[in-house]
Amino acid sequence: MSRLHTETHSVSSIGWLRASVLGANDGIISTASLILGVASANPTDPHILVAGIAGLAAGALSMAAGEYVSVSSQVDVEQASLAQERQELVESPEQEAHELTQIYVHRGVELSLAQQLMQQDALGAHARDELGISETTMARPIQAAVASATTFSVGASVPLLLVVVAPPRHLLWIVGLGSLVLLALLGIVSAKASGSSLLKPTVRVTLWGAFAMALTTALGLLFGQGL
Repeated sequence: MSRLHTETHSVSSIGWLRASVLGANDGIISTASLILGVASANPTDPHILVAGIAGLAAGALSMAAGEYVSVSSQVDVEQASLAQERQELVESPEQEAHELTQIYVHRGVELSLAQQLMQQDALGAHARDELGISETTMARPIQAAVASATTFSVGASVPLLLVVVAPPRHLLWIVGLGSLVLLALLGIVSAKASGSSLLKPTVRVTLWGAFAMALTTALGLLFGQGL
């Protein structure tokens, strides 16, 4: 008995993986950097946690708004392209048929088969094979906004939890090192999910996080000294 051959490719998860990693990464780095900047200016400031919570809320809403606007613009472009293609199919169907047939032939499909491929759903065929628009790749603004806000909030909650458990005199080290460890774990998870090597994405996300947190800590120290 022959077995069905099933394959799982990492490329199929690139969209959600990118959005999730980006949101969580931003949540950790921006919130940890904000906390470290405030704490380095005054480690005993009772408003450190409030500042972190405000950073979480502002960051999540900013991510959601930015993603929604960006993806909505993509939707506008897709809809305009589909409207133009629909009009061209009405005004010059033969020219459009020839155009799509040549695309198929260029990909190695025989002419007779290429002519049959667009007969059932001409607009869908043009959208998919000429414009690169399909049901699976169609932009979804609300979904993108919710995903970005959620992953940002999850990432940002980690430095906040570290603030809660850390004693004031060790807060800088615990939040800083704890956030870097979590960024490294995020890089490992990202590499595992995408099927790439572990070292490069882990080092990349950790170094950029360390740079951001070190810079805001230095600024906090400067302003904390009254400069």
